[in-house]
Amino acid sequence: MRRRTVSPGSGLEETLDNLAATTAARQEAPAPAPAPAPARPRERDSLQTEFAFELPRGYVDDEGQLHRHGTMRLATARDELRPQIDLRVKENPAYLSVVLLSQVITQLGTVTDVHAGIVERMYATDVAFLQDFYRRINSEGHTHAAVTCPLCHGSFEVDLSGGRLGES
Repeated sequence: MRRRTVSPGSGLEETLDNLAATTAARQEAPAPAPAPAPARPRERDSLQTEFAFELPRGYVDDEGQLHRHGTMRLATARDELRPQIDLRVKENPAYLSVVLLSQVITQLGTVTDVHAGIVERMYATDVAFLQDFYRRINSEGHTHAAVTCPLCHGSFEVDLSGGRLGES
């Protein structure tokens, strides 16, 4: 808004009339058309970085609560390099998978701080499942597998992200 200095008798009425006319013209002018919404990325083009899973047996915490559902994120180069300098891995190279899984599991049931101690206390079948799950999401980018029925020879795809023992 511009400021104007108006003294008595110097066209105060005329200035007020001009100001009122300008304000009315602005209010009557059509509103500019809203900008088009930005194009939403197509779902198939987006990168999925977290994957849900269900453990075959489940992790039992200190209170005796069973945790079977969780999420794992894609690994970064840092995730794969960090275990190489871990003293526990240097002493026992098999410990690498425990450290690596503890870095990429973001949630396990109600547990949000998944650390190596939790992975250590998991059943061997669950650790094997998580190792395979890690390999699938980080090398293949999904949790699906193509299979063929041995009876009818029909081909189809199954989701390997979890289920009860013996299920896919």
